Amino acid sequence: MTADALPRVVPEPLVVDLDEQGRLRTPEDIPVPVDRVADHLARRLRIPEWATDIHVYVHGWRTPPATAARSATKLLSQAMGLWTARPDRYPGLSDGYRPWSVVVRWPSSSRPTLGGYRLIRDRAHSMSAEGKGHAPYVIGHLLGYLDAGRVDPRASSVLANRNGQYLHLTGHSFGGRFLCEAMQRAAERPPVLGWSTPYDSRRPFTVDSALIFQMAAPRDAFVRHYADLFPSGEHPGAPLRGPLVLTHSRWDRATGFWHLRAERQPGIGHSGAGPAPVPQFSTTLLGTDTPYPPHVLDHRVVNVNADGLYRGSRLTRLSPAGAHSDFLRPESAHLLLTLAERSR
Repeated sequence: MTADALPRVVPEPLVVDLDEQGRLRTPEDIPVPVDRVADHLARRLRIPEWATDIHVYVHGWRTPPATAARSATKLLSQAMGLWTARPDRYPGLSDGYRPWSVVVRWPSSSRPTLGGYRLIRDRAHSMSAEGKGHAPYVIGHLLGYLDAGRVDPRASSVLANRNGQYLHLTGHSFGGRFLCEAMQRAAERPPVLGWSTPYDSRRPFTVDSALIFQMAAPRDAFVRHYADLFPSGEHPGAPLRGPLVLTHSRWDRATGFWHLRAERQPGIGHSGAGPAPVPQFSTTLLGTDTPYPPHVLDHRVVNVNADGLYRGSRLTRLSPAGAHSDFLRPESAHLLLTLAERSR
């Protein structure tokens, strides 16, 4: 594709819809049988050759379908704008940054009450539950398909041709649970998601970075629910090459006030991750004019304190969710763009 043919704005995302059981739905709202998921995705998804970075976005609590797509587009548009305005701040992206996205949508609507929060918490759990929920299976197939269809960014010939494609995961709120479940399922033996078939030791499936804004999960989730994300003596760990980055803000009432009452402890989105099987690093969400030092994001788990920026307005601070959705801002795009750069 010539330079003139490259998109100058972020294209509309491709959407993938799940129902309350986590089953994949067609555009006509018909459930896709389990044995046809891979075929359905292969028919619908075509990774554009011009894309340098593939972003998969899963939304959170009380997000209408149209809003989910707009949120992903806004975040990537801000990231593209930052790179276009000051490419010198992102030297790793000297070959360009042309994002393309897939948005996973699921039924997250409820009343902004404790009962509504519990309803969506339970739905998110049932959509991912072993032997019951389809969401990790479907999202896993999605990631496997994207991995198989992308051009390997680590091949020297690809880098020379500037066609390497990197895969990044972004979630908000309960959407982070689905992404963690999908990555964790990929580490099971025997394989259940069809990743990297046939297996090639030179290029195992990898996610290049994972960024979860205001995760709606208990602080001890990474020892209680997602320990297999990380390698151990008994387990190979999930195919996550880059860091797992988690933002938190004390102004987030959804994962603070409501989460505390629903699960008897504040959520990660309010207080950051608690105990984990791997060492963690803590840092602060930076402004767009301040580069992240190289060592800050190069850890298995990174907690990012966003108290100073994810504050919401005076009105939203008093709302049931508080600043839970106050992440659609340039500083978040700066963090996302930096993760994309450091994946090179």
